[in-house]
Amino acid sequence: MGTVGIFFGTDSGNTRRVAKDIATILGPSVAAKPVNIRNATVTDLLAYDVLILGIPTYGDGQVPGLSTGNATESWEEFLPTLIGEDFTGKIIAIYGLGNQKGYPDEFIDAVYYLHDQFDSCGATLIGAWPTEGYNFKKSKAVEGDHFLGLALDQENQKDLTPSRVSAWVASIASAWAA
Repeated sequence: MGTVGIFFGTDSGNTRRVAKDIATILGPSVAAKPVNIRNATVTDLLAYDVLILGIPTYGDGQVPGLSTGNATESWEEFLPTLIGEDFTGKIIAIYGLGNQKGYPDEFIDAVYYLHDQFDSCGATLIGAWPTEGYNFKKSKAVEGDHFLGLALDQENQKDLTPSRVSAWVASIASAWAA
């Protein structure tokens, strides 16, 4: 089992594919096999010192879950289980998928909700990513000139995903190794 836990939510499979790509880049001695968050518990996440979490943004900036009509997604259902949990000492990096042309006012907003929840649980959050090279109007997941995690758009910039994922993984790996 690797030392980095990778957890994701997915309906279309895109977030899962990125999780697998991240695991491949890190290798099996570093990364555990990615797990869909619907099959995970808080205890599963707490078993790792480093977590990489993936989430798509749905519709008007929503966290995927039952209320968005995505029964296979369960971040919405999982987030309340974190209330009162202590992630102090845990390092967390988040990546998010969104559609900057279709939803330019909510691009990867769901990343913000994960970031906010884990921040309130005491986690150390890493993996900010520059907003340069994207074309959106606003996002809750932006602080200054960086996203709170890796931003991916499989609808409009799919060709940039491999290089973005590789560069981001290298940056977060150096951050937790420091």
